[in-house]
Amino acid sequence: MRNPSFRKGLFRLGVVCVMLIPAFACAQQTPPHWSYSGHEGPSEWGKLDSTYAACSSGRTQSPIDIRGAQKADLPAPKFDYNSVPLNIIDNGHTIQVNYPPGSTLTVGQKFYTLKQFHFHHPSEEHVNGHGYDMVVHLVHADAEGRLAVVAVFLKKGDLNPLIDLIWQNLPTDKGKAIDVSGVTLNAKDLLPADHGYYTFPGSLTTPPCSEGVTWYVMKNAVALSEAQVTAFAKLYPMNARPIEAPNGREILETQ
Repeated sequence: MRNPSFRKGLFRLGVVCVMLIPAFACAQQTPPHWSYSGHEGPSEWGKLDSTYAACSSGRTQSPIDIRGAQKADLPAPKFDYNSVPLNIIDNGHTIQVNYPPGSTLTVGQKFYTLKQFHFHHPSEEHVNGHGYDMVVHLVHADAEGRLAVVAVFLKKGDLNPLIDLIWQNLPTDKGKAIDVSGVTLNAKDLLPADHGYYTFPGSLTTPPCSEGVTWYVMKNAVALSEAQVTAFAKLYPMNARPIEAPNGREILETQ
């Protein structure tokens, strides 16, 4: 068995390469290709490579159907997000907006920096069996490399101005991050007005499915138009991992 510090280092390297900055090359062998269907789909992820083993053997995998949450006196999240120039990539699995340093999330004594946000269609997380049209995942990391993901459900309704801005500037090529001249945005505009949330331990929802991720799932959904859902679905008809077993993990929710 490798020593814990070595394993911890590998975990952090894998997280950075796969989840946080997939637009940049990593100093290691390119991981095997995966997809959302067929012989490279979710049921096969754990078999594609030894580094993906957690996808099949992990005990706190994400996403989950949030059921039986216990009300608790949880700290209110503080979102200090800055307006930043748009840097966007179609990474072959989703549309992702990369965020420069300086935008933070504080939850109690935990302090994280926003790294990127991306979209899934339909929503990966469910609540009491109910899924949503889409979900946006805002990915953060603390100084030790531990991850926290804020999930915001998206449901059909009024046009979403921020998503409209992103959709108007979608890359024409996959796998290449681009800076969009003269366009700025603020991820805070993706958040619901009420910051009530569910929280639980989980994992990345894509290979390598690394665990140790803290999830904050907003209780309230944000609207986007049917046309906006359709536009994303033309690129990614289905890029959501199936629901994983909760395996008895504790799920808490704000009062």
